[in-house]
Parts: sequence; structure tokens; C-alpha cells
Amino acid sequence: MELRQKLILASGSPRRLDLFKQVGIEPARLMPMDLDETPKKSEHPRSLARRLSSDKARAAHGEIRRDPAWNDSFIVAADTVVAVGRRILPKAEYLEEASSALHLLSGRSHWVFTGVCLITPEGTLRQKVVETKVRFKRLSGLDIESYLASGQWRGKAGAYAIQGIAGSFVQKLVGSYTNVVGLPLFETLQMLQGEGFRVQSGWTEG
Repeated sequence: MELRQKLILASGSPRRLDLFKQVGIEPARLMPMDLDETPKKSEHPRSLARRLSSDKARAAHGEIRRDPAWNDSFIVAADTVVAVGRRILPKAEYLEEASSALHLLSGRSHWVFTGVCLITPEGTLRQKVVETKVRFKRLSGLDIESYLASGQWRGKAGAYAIQGIAGSFVQKLVGSYTNVVGLPLFETLQMLQGEGFRVQSGWTEG
């Protein structure tokens, strides 16, 4: 019997979409959820990543629940949080925010937490938070000025995208690289497989 293979990605992130495509999975639908991502008072970065990924998955599930065409879908949502200690760095929207974040990250280690939430066609919810430790080299004034001019910091947690120019800033990385990009592939596929999604179905050549 053919297993159900309809996947909804509750995100508008092109990076997460590219990561799914990298492993042969083409989401049937993208459903970015516009939620307030403001951390609660004293909220730990790991807890924030868990809460936001769960909220996004539940919001998407609520939208498709009454539509029979999507009732057999798997829903995946994710949220990435960058932190120095307990200090959460925002998704940079302004030049001043990005400059401040890069100066803070320069020459030190930080943590990247990605919460991944899966809701199955039966309504089962599975969730995981993956963490990666990243250390930046000491950034020169020219490094920061030139990176800001590139515009690659816009909308990125911690004001950088590791798959772009900022990859050259990384002195050491402990953990999942794809987690820093925005979707830990190993853990996400393990969750999907565990709930009956055939992740290898798109691997056939041709």
C-alpha cells in the first residue's frame, strides 16, 4: 500500500525549502505562519525555539484541519534561535541590530538552537530541539563593514547566514551544520521516518 507522502512546510524560508529538496523531498505546500516571535520574560533560547516551532505547526494544522484535501498531510515547522549565553539575538532587520550582533559574536562562541515540530496526519505531535555550538573568528572592522554591505544579514537570526559569506567567519563548529542553516536534516528525517513518511521516495534517478 502506498504510504501518504504529502508534506506541508510551515515556513517561508528558502533555506529550509532548499534543505528538503537537497534530500529529495518536495513539500506539497508552503505555509509561512506570521506569529509574534518576541521572547517571553526570562525565556531560555532553547525554550523559545521549542515554543515557536510548536506554535507554527499548530497554527498550520488549525488552518488545514477543515480542508479534506490536506487532511492526510504531514506538517513540519521549525524556528532557529541564536544566543550568546542566555542572551537571544534577534532576527536582524536593521543595520544597527546587525552591527551589534556581529560585534557581539566576534571572537567568541555562541549557540544555535533549532526547534523542529512535526504533526502527523493522525494529529500526533513530535518535537525536538537541536543545538550547535559555533565559534567565530575575531572579526575586523573591514569584515563587519563589508558583510553589512552584502545585505546577507537581513532577516537572519544572529544577523548571519552560515551558507553565505559568513561561512568564512566560522572558526569551529560542534554539532549539526544544517541546524545552523535552519533545519537539522538528520533529526527531521528521523522524526518523519518514525511516523511512516518514506523519505527515500524521491531518491530515484530520472
